[in-house]
Amino acid sequence: MQMSTFLWFDGLAEQAADHYTGLIADSEVLGIQRAADGRATTVTFELAGQRYIAYNGGPQFAFTRALSMYVECDSQDEVDAVWAGLTDGGHEGPGGSLTDRFGVTWQVIPKALGDLLAGAEPDRAERILTAVHGMTKIDVRGLLAASGG
Repeated sequence: MQMSTFLWFDGLAEQAADHYTGLIADSEVLGIQRAADGRATTVTFELAGQRYIAYNGGPQFAFTRALSMYVECDSQDEVDAVWAGLTDGGHEGPGGSLTDRFGVTWQVIPKALGDLLAGAEPDRAERILTAVHGMTKIDVRGLLAASGG
């Protein structure tokens, strides 16, 4: 058995897969099924080892913020690069969230956030989370300042 995330697009599956695999390290398009006229119908790709299926199913279904992709970045530079690529043609949201040009919502989170919250006293955790909620793209220096470190 294999698990994959299935993403329903309205004609932009191949463009989305190409965009995502160009932004996320260790990612690649694995295969493309095409209709007789050459249009991509299904694109299989991996992002950092996680498999996804992008399907051009039409306009019947749209993405919502109820489901999002989660990217944990090792550094602020990684956050900055992924954020810039995903917000290109999309829009920023609160607390490290954004919606890309294809309508997919993402959470771009630095690993430092989890590290700072792990075992944090309640007052410290509240300061950190308040700082996160006041940010769009998460800034590690701002988190460190809020944590008192």
